[in-house]
Amino acid sequence: MHKKTWQWLEYAGFLSLFLTLISLAIGITINFRPLYVFDIGHLGILDYTDLDQKTLLENFSQLMGYLNNPFQTVLSLPDFPVSASGAHHFYEVKILFLVNYAVFILTVLPSILFIRHLWKNNRFWRLIRPFQWGMLIPVVFGFFMLMGFDRFFILFHETFFNNDDWLFDPVTDPIINVLPEEFFMHSFIFFFVIIELFFAFFLFLGKKGFKKTNKS
Repeated sequence: MHKKTWQWLEYAGFLSLFLTLISLAIGITINFRPLYVFDIGHLGILDYTDLDQKTLLENFSQLMGYLNNPFQTVLSLPDFPVSASGAHHFYEVKILFLVNYAVFILTVLPSILFIRHLWKNNRFWRLIRPFQWGMLIPVVFGFFMLMGFDRFFILFHETFFNNDDWLFDPVTDPIINVLPEEFFMHSFIFFFVIIELFFAFFLFLGKKGFKKTNKS
C-alpha cells in the first residue's frame, strides 16, 4: 500500500483511539456512583434536603437511569419536582450521554484493529509522540479548571448548551440542591485522572515498543 495511504490510515487510527479513550473515560466518570456517595458525606449534601441517604440515592439512580436509557422518554423523580426548563436541560444532557456512547461504539473496533496493526508491524513506538502531547492537554485544562472552576463550569455549559436551562431555580427544581457545583468539579478531576492513566498506559506501550524495535 502506498506510504501516504498508510500515513492517513494511521492518522485515522490515532483519532479513533483518542475518541475511544476519551468517550470511555467520560462513560466511566458519569456512571461512577461511588463518587456521588462519597460527596454526600464529604460535601454534607444531606443538609440541603429532607431526604435520607437511601432515598436520595434512589432518586439519583432514577435520574441516571433516565440519562442512560435511550428508550426512557420521560424524566420522573419520586421525591423531586422537575420544571419544564429543568426537564429540557436533562434531556439535552441525555443527548450528550447517548452521543458519547455512540462515539465509543463506533470507534472501539477501529481502535482495536489499529492497535493490532501497530503490534503486527512493530510500530508501537508510533504511540509515543501523540500520547506525550495527549497527556499535556488534560493537565492544561485541569490547571485552568482549578484556577477558577466557576468560570470553567460556565464556559463548559456555554459550549455544550445554547440556552440558560442549566441555571436551575432551587424553588422549581430543588434537585439542584443535591447536585452541588463541587460534585461536578470532583467529577471533572476524576475524568482527568482517568484519561491521564489511559494516556500514560499507551505512552508506556509506545516506549516499550521503541525499546523492542531498537533491540531488533
